[in-house]
Amino acid sequence: MTASDGVRVLVVDARDNVATCLSALKAGDAVDLECAGATLAIAMATDVPFGHKFALEPIEAGGEIRKYGVVVAQATQAIAAGEHVHVHNVESRRGRGDRA
Repeated sequence: MTASDGVRVLVVDARDNVATCLSALKAGDAVDLECAGATLAIAMATDVPFGHKFALEPIEAGGEIRKYGVVVAQATQAIAAGEHVHVHNVESRRGRGDRA
């Protein structure tokens, strides 16, 4: 999956609902990318640093964060398309001793 404005983002699997920035993006930047045969046009809602994730679609509070085609975390609050996805709005479902 590649962005039309150069390879600035990476979507690993067509089932993912997040992409990884291969260069820093700023709020308001437009990103157009091909994913699973569809073209996505996303206006960045927040700044997203190099190597961090952003949402490809709205994700509701408690919703799954999918990367590599698998669920890697869940949203602790609603996340808008184009918003930075990181420790401030997700929590891991793996390796937790406080949950089954």
